[in-house]
Amino acid sequence: MTEIDENKTLKPTKNERQEKFENLSGIEIKSLYTPEDTKVIDYNVDLGEPGEYPFTRGAYPNMYRGRLWTMRQFAGFGTAAQTNERYKFLLEHGTTGLSVAFSLHTIYGYEADDEKSLGEVGKEGVSIDTLKDMETLFSGIDLSKISTSMTINAPASILLAMYIVTAEKQGHSADKLRGTIQNDILKEYIAQKSWVFPPEPSMRLIIDTIEYCIKNVPQWYTISISGYHIREAGSTAVQELAFTLADGFAYVEAAMERGLDVDDFAPRLSFFFNSHNNFFEEICKYRAARRIWAKRLKNKYGAKKKESMRLRFHTQTAGVSLSAQEPENNIARVTIQGLAAVLGGTQSLHTNSFDEALCLPTEKAAKIALRTQQIIANESGAADTVDPLAGSYYVEWLTNKMEEEAEQYFEKIQALGGVIPAIKANFFQKEIANSSYKYQREIESKDRIIVGVNDFQLREACATPLLRIDEKVGEEQVKILQSVRDQRSNNQVQDKLEKLKQAAEGTENLMPYIMDAIREYASIGEVMTTLKEVFGEYREDSIF
Repeated sequence: MTEIDENKTLKPTKNERQEKFENLSGIEIKSLYTPEDTKVIDYNVDLGEPGEYPFTRGAYPNMYRGRLWTMRQFAGFGTAAQTNERYKFLLEHGTTGLSVAFSLHTIYGYEADDEKSLGEVGKEGVSIDTLKDMETLFSGIDLSKISTSMTINAPASILLAMYIVTAEKQGHSADKLRGTIQNDILKEYIAQKSWVFPPEPSMRLIIDTIEYCIKNVPQWYTISISGYHIREAGSTAVQELAFTLADGFAYVEAAMERGLDVDDFAPRLSFFFNSHNNFFEEICKYRAARRIWAKRLKNKYGAKKKESMRLRFHTQTAGVSLSAQEPENNIARVTIQGLAAVLGGTQSLHTNSFDEALCLPTEKAAKIALRTQQIIANESGAADTVDPLAGSYYVEWLTNKMEEEAEQYFEKIQALGGVIPAIKANFFQKEIANSSYKYQREIESKDRIIVGVNDFQLREACATPLLRIDEKVGEEQVKILQSVRDQRSNNQVQDKLEKLKQAAEGTENLMPYIMDAIREYASIGEVMTTLKEVFGEYREDSIF
């Protein structure tokens, strides 16, 4: 074998177009990678076969040769009836899974007629107040035949209860249901900020849902541990990787403290990652995530089942990367991001619509986003072989590098006492804020080019048709809510809420009590208010 002279081949030359090259995590990228950069890798230990520990090369042995990823387009706006029409449109055009975006007032657990909901109802997602809305949302859609993901956190147990009861009313038992509830409250304190209760009772609710689903909804993914919102808040890829997995470890530890066996609940934990613009960085992030999770579950938490160590994840392309300027450019960005997710081995994918920076997706934009996935799947060849970039000196080096940097973050978090103490110390928030500031400065100084935004600009007005939510949606939702109140047994509702409050004051699993209240058409707002009386509300300390 010819010896490689790194001084000769790897030294930057004078005609390079910039002094140094860095990815979005600030990792400096050399001009050339060689066997010297991967000589520490042991194939059997560090990579392994696809579908085998440590799962670096993929969660399953034949990946997309056996089954394509789930094409799960995120959708929700207006009333439940309006979103139901969009779901049927997406299913008609080939989407293979549903993903529910909830209205802001639903996310925070307010009713549509609460003064805090004014002007927000149905604007950012579908408005859900009671079981009646959930029944309408999935009217004509067989919940035993479709996988549904619901992006909801503080009131996650309530929305899950609504979904289960809706399926029961369709004639389906809970053990037949497939899907995911996001239910990831830790990342809310870190990034998205739609918390309600303090961390400790919030964690109780999450472990309650895990415990309940083990026994009653065994095919359901009980948490979608989300790096997506951490990245959208301004983190780097390395921070997204580290903070997301740290949250995952915290959930594992909390469930084990409850007395649950890791092999009973870990197979039903899933992840939700962002796919941003730096193509290779994203692919390596996913590969590193699988390896880190597998090693930690096996070596620290004592998992025995392969399914417990196998990290599965949904990906959404990066909404924060899309521009209002020249929005058609976003189709190219989403294509690159979607391809990175596929080459990184995602199990499920949402591709953003090109009008993302302007409005909720129009039907045309949503269809183009779905067609992007279908073209990647059926025309690009990317799904024909497993982990096609494995063995690339650059890819393997960068996978290792991202794992190393994530491990450094784990040490810092542990030194602070774990995830919740680190949240209360504003560690994550400061790290993300600093990364976001650095990224914005790079754009403003043109050290980082965003096509159509800070270079290659056109001064034309945007002519993209916009989806606008009529203000009457709020009025209509309030009428629906009032109709439910008029028709239900309010005495039964109050009885179930009182029993829920008593259970919350103790240590029982709250899911059965929430289910009982939902069956009587108690609203999200009523259930959340009941729990607030026991748990209180969280206030974050400001940082400057």
